[in-house]
Amino acid sequence: MRRPRIAIILDENTSTGGTRYEAAKGYFRGVSKAGGLPFGIPYVPEVVDVVLNEFDGLVSVGGRFAYPDDWYIAGEVSKAPPSERLDVERAIVEGYLEKNKPVLGICAGMQMLACLNGCRLTPDLRVSFPAANDHDRRDHLHAVEIVPESRLAQLIGRPRIEVNTFHREAIVQLSPAVMASAYAEDGVIEAIEVASSSFAIGLQWHQELFVDADHPGNAMFRGLVEAAS
Repeated sequence: MRRPRIAIILDENTSTGGTRYEAAKGYFRGVSKAGGLPFGIPYVPEVVDVVLNEFDGLVSVGGRFAYPDDWYIAGEVSKAPPSERLDVERAIVEGYLEKNKPVLGICAGMQMLACLNGCRLTPDLRVSFPAANDHDRRDHLHAVEIVPESRLAQLIGRPRIEVNTFHREAIVQLSPAVMASAYAEDGVIEAIEVASSSFAIGLQWHQELFVDADHPGNAMFRGLVEAAS
């Protein structure tokens, strides 16, 4: 049986000049363990049509780079550096949504998926919402509550799980096209779903760091691969 081919947008070292592609091996291991064939995708415009037409699913990975100013709440702009990743990834994600091909967005990938569907970000969660917990803590775990009846709930099969957290930006305004499917205890949106798509799900946490553990969120990689089959 043919294994679904899953495109994985590469990250880059934006904090040290953007001279190298980077991607945690967990993205690739998660897809492979779920039965898919993972391929890293560089920021080359010529690859867009290939990814749209010859791959079966997409993982949009984490990263820190600036989105367009109008993707942020009024009066705010990103504090992150620009990246040539934006245009290539945007074209691929938009194409996958138009074709109703499955997309799993993780951290920045969730934010891309949400903002392309009318949601808005804060560039600094603690500044915009001082009462929020510190979500930019790489070695910290916190609980998220999963919304009943969501696709996420169907895949994970639990109402509450523990996840990691290291993000400064966050989705703070939802559009009618997007539903939140998980929340942190402080109300921060931790997962989203695009209502019109058969599988377009975003996770604010980094599920790729759990792929070698018995973590219920690994069902997201299996769900992606099954949707791409």
